[in-house]
Amino acid sequence: MNTQHIRRRAAVAAAAFALPIALGATAPAFAGSQQAEPYGPACASVPKEGSGSLEGMAKAPVATAASNNPALSTLVTAVKKAGLVDTLNNAKGITVFAPTNEAFAKIPKAELDKILADKAELTKILTYHVVGEEITPNQLGDGSFKTLEGGTLTTAGSGESFTVNGKAKIVCGDVQTANAKVNLIDTVLTPM
Repeated sequence: MNTQHIRRRAAVAAAAFALPIALGATAPAFAGSQQAEPYGPACASVPKEGSGSLEGMAKAPVATAASNNPALSTLVTAVKKAGLVDTLNNAKGITVFAPTNEAFAKIPKAELDKILADKAELTKILTYHVVGEEITPNQLGDGSFKTLEGGTLTTAGSGESFTVNGKAKIVCGDVQTANAKVNLIDTVLTPM
């Protein structure tokens, strides 16, 4: 009798696990494992471990996460000069289009130095790179988004190939931080 009872319980447990799978659903324990992966050629240069890795960045708020990524050191310097570290770290559900060091290197040094020295202009440029919502890759195909600066930026593309304002390419997209999505871009955007 005990053996029969144990077999019945095992059969019920197996059915409870198998039924959702047979219906094409996953058990609740696996629900969080379907998060999209970051994409793009520059993702390969992100450190594989530590606080600057994709896993490490996901645990820190966006300005702190950026400071741990060597490809964003110029951006981090600019954010600090503009006094935006706390603003970005405390924001919820934002998307940052983060220019890489190579993006800043496209600006002539004298012009970049001038921008970095003008806090109002620097703040305007940096807040133009931030959207007040988390943008998914599906929204990037043909998107128009209001920035914290007050302007609008547009996105276009498909698959893993997207541009911002028709000129900046997303080189590592859909990077998650504790409070933001980050898309690394190859060109600094200017408010229109």
